[in-house]
Amino acid sequence: MPEPVHDGTGSRAGRLRLGVIGAGKVGAVLGAALRAAEHRVVGVTAVSEASLERAENLLPGVPVREAREVVDGSDLVLLAVPDDVLAELVSGLAALGAWRPGQLVAHTSGRFGVDVLQPIRAVGAIPLAIHPAMTFTGLSLDLGRLQDCVFGVSADAPMLPIAQALVIEMGGEPVVIPEEQRVLYHAALAHGSNHLVTLASQAAQLLSEIGVAEPERVLGPLLRASLDNALASGESALTGPVSRGDAGTVAAHREALTGRRALRQEAAAGAAGRDGDDILDSYLAMARATLQRAVRQDRLRTDQAATLGDVLG
Repeated sequence: MPEPVHDGTGSRAGRLRLGVIGAGKVGAVLGAALRAAEHRVVGVTAVSEASLERAENLLPGVPVREAREVVDGSDLVLLAVPDDVLAELVSGLAALGAWRPGQLVAHTSGRFGVDVLQPIRAVGAIPLAIHPAMTFTGLSLDLGRLQDCVFGVSADAPMLPIAQALVIEMGGEPVVIPEEQRVLYHAALAHGSNHLVTLASQAAQLLSEIGVAEPERVLGPLLRASLDNALASGESALTGPVSRGDAGTVAAHREALTGRRALRQEAAAGAAGRDGDDILDSYLAMARATLQRAVRQDRLRTDQAATLGDVLG
């Protein structure tokens, strides 16, 4: 690792000069967490008004600089940028000769491991991947959520302890993800987290449409209990009409949702795919997946499964 920082500020030995590229919701929070661990944040990049505000709130006093300046002054560079621009950013800075031997370079992408950082490895810098399995608001409350948050870490074997140490310093728990499994790791998290939001939003929309004033009060206890049960008991927690083989109820759901879509499309002059028309498709897709899992668990008789399969198309 780079030499410890001795800046006369009283920071304990072994602290690093940290540069944050990308003051998005993740970068600003992780930068603040590492600052709380007494690393010295020497620069941050921020372009949009929102990112400038996050930098000011979470990293007060840290100068906003260009990416090359941030890299030049840092022992540890945190790359918190969208997945699709990560490789271009790394190679672009490599072309400028920005990276240097012994420098730590950690990205926060869930999709990528360290192979995307090959240009920095080529000059003797140390590539690390540290992805927090958490959804962020970009506010200070996220710092509390980092406590016991799991991070998917990847690195060359001799460097794994460095990635793990950085995560532990932020209060998180490192879990090693093999390089070749990063995409599946990230797909699992996106499927669980992002699609959970979509499902909850669709359910709330339906309740709101039928006149329920506060759908979150109806859904909150149910969804929290369902999530807790699923995490604790896995598929054995499955309930509902599909798992019971109640084809009549599922058929009624499909009929009601199909009728709703037809009315909305008619009102929107046939603008298919708009105004919440995704709900029927989501319901059918998830019901089919639930049916497959119920069959694998031997919850249904053969005739029940066949009838449900016909209902779900």
